Amino acid sequence: MFDQVLVARLGDTEIARASERDTITIEGSVYFPPDSVNFELLKDSGTRTQCPWRGEAVYYDVTAGDRVVESAAWSYPRPTRKAARLRDFVSFWKEVVVEPV
Repeated sequence: MFDQVLVARLGDTEIARASERDTITIEGSVYFPPDSVNFELLKDSGTRTQCPWRGEAVYYDVTAGDRVVESAAWSYPRPTRKAARLRDFVSFWKEVVVEPV
């Protein structure tokens, strides 16, 4: 079976790239493994939310050139035991597009 490569982009700037088999998709959100994410383009936004089964989400502002999209990425650095496989994986939303290449 063919394994697609997924990328997360803000405009023309690539934020993350991983094979689909290395990502985790939950409720429509694709989570990229930490070693596939360019963390130089992410900055802790200070935003936190709580998910009953995943734990506390930490949000990041995403930068592409002069453009900054606030809280457009998130991860679970200390997930609940039930969501342990998500530890440090990163997902994106807002203007960051995730698509196969």
